[in-house]
Amino acid sequence: MQHATSLCAVFNPTVNSYKRINAPVTTSGATWSPNAVTYSGNNRTHMIRVPDAGRFELRLLDGATNPYLAQAGILAAGLDGIARKLDPGQPLHINMYTEGHTIKSAKKLPATLLDALRLFEKNKELTSLLGDEFSASYIKLKMQEWRDYTGHLSDWERRATLDC
Repeated sequence: MQHATSLCAVFNPTVNSYKRINAPVTTSGATWSPNAVTYSGNNRTHMIRVPDAGRFELRLLDGATNPYLAQAGILAAGLDGIARKLDPGQPLHINMYTEGHTIKSAKKLPATLLDALRLFEKNKELTSLLGDEFSASYIKLKMQEWRDYTGHLSDWERRATLDC
């Protein structure tokens, strides 16, 4: 949980990944993805679900996640948590889709790939655990992808700003 916002850069590696994390509530009342760093028991509205003893579900990962990097990130964060004896705090037993706005202490997940990359780059414990050379290369690659994404006019920009 300590590294969740930074790990978004690895677990949610595309521009579109953040449309999932920050999705509006659907007709059913759910977004089906987390938007805050929280955990609970058998409750799918949280980033981490602990349905039974000895079992957990990390709901942060996107379908575009590299499975090898995902495992490395989970292990790095877990080993750091064990080494530093990090406490995840108390679980929240609420529906995050309907009551999440009442929890002011929960860290929000990054809104964009750029936000996630900046958090990842600043997290020296995590980048060191994953390897400084890998981390620097990953950040460089993903920053280029971000620049490619933002370096052109979208259809929305053309419609909303150029037809004045």
